[in-house]
Amino acid sequence: MLLGFGFGYSAARTARRGGFSDVVGTVRTREKAAALEAEGVSARLFGPDGTDPRIADDLARATHLLLSIPPRGGADPALDAFGDAIADAPRLESIVYLSTIGVYGDAQGGWVDEDTPTAPKHGRAEDRLAAEEAWCALGARAGKRACVLRLGGIYGPGRNPIAQLRAGTARRIVKPGQVFNRIHVADIAQAVLAAFARGRPGGVYNVVDDLPTPPQDVIAHAAEVAGIAPPPEVPFDEAELSPMGRSFWSTSKRVSNRRLREELGVELLYPTYREGIAALLREDA
Repeated sequence: MLLGFGFGYSAARTARRGGFSDVVGTVRTREKAAALEAEGVSARLFGPDGTDPRIADDLARATHLLLSIPPRGGADPALDAFGDAIADAPRLESIVYLSTIGVYGDAQGGWVDEDTPTAPKHGRAEDRLAAEEAWCALGARAGKRACVLRLGGIYGPGRNPIAQLRAGTARRIVKPGQVFNRIHVADIAQAVLAAFARGRPGGVYNVVDDLPTPPQDVIAHAAEVAGIAPPPEVPFDEAELSPMGRSFWSTSKRVSNRRLREELGVELLYPTYREGIAALLREDA
């Protein structure tokens, strides 16, 4: 049985691909719980609207645990609430924590891999790194395989440049030297399943595609293949960004996925944004 804490976009794709006999996911609101149930997933409240007492029984049955909830207030909610129960879960075989490549900080466009020292630039990334370490420590203490997947920028059906262009929300912001790493949600799903099956205890894996790219180039390519006029280029210094958005743009790096391919044996379905956008266009994005 798969139990997902924070059952969102990536977890849903993983559940569909994984063929689990039973899937349970936690959400923060009753509205999201109703939507999840409509998709055939057993939903549990875990958040401001309360904590479903059935989660304790779910943990006793779970064989695979996927963690997608970001830290809040410097703490991991699932670990704080259920750490002991997870450590004692009798059938639990594998734990995968979804983190972010933001923990590497800024490499000024240079290459990084899992052996590069982490250097988070803001509190959110620092909290992610602490959560990574805590989940791996729980796995080691409890004798359960726990792995960390550090994700690049996620895109896929409904969340992609073509959809943004059609909605009129795409922006072509230009910052010299800036590159971002991205990953299709379908490749996240296969990475999670590979980590469940073959991940090294305490292992950390970057989940990104093969081609870190300036963001304006991705928007321009999506516009070209979709036959939509691209938005005008906007210099970064003139772009109106939220504080969180500006912090996102404060780091630039090229992230290697070599360990994902060589150790977990993952062959990316969409090795660059070009294949991903082409597939989304065929799927009518």
